[in-house]
Amino acid sequence: MTNTEIEHILGNALQLDEVHVSGDGSHFYVIAVSALFQSLSPVKAQQLIYGPLMDYIANNTIHALSIKTFTPVQWQRERKLNGF
Repeated sequence: MTNTEIEHILGNALQLDEVHVSGDGSHFYVIAVSALFQSLSPVKAQQLIYGPLMDYIANNTIHALSIKTFTPVQWQRERKLNGF
């Protein structure tokens, strides 16, 4: 599985403003940006991202997944602070 494939899966399944994926074939890091996360707890936001990827996690195509979710306002601040 490639980073682009995961971006495509998440982009098609969820209303995300931005999605960025990095990884090495079975370990991936996802940054997702959407207003959807505004009303969700951090756990619920991560579950939203896990949902479309569960089949790939279950069959071990994705072995490890690290997720950070941001609202558009949070992402704008994060990009300024960390140089994304």
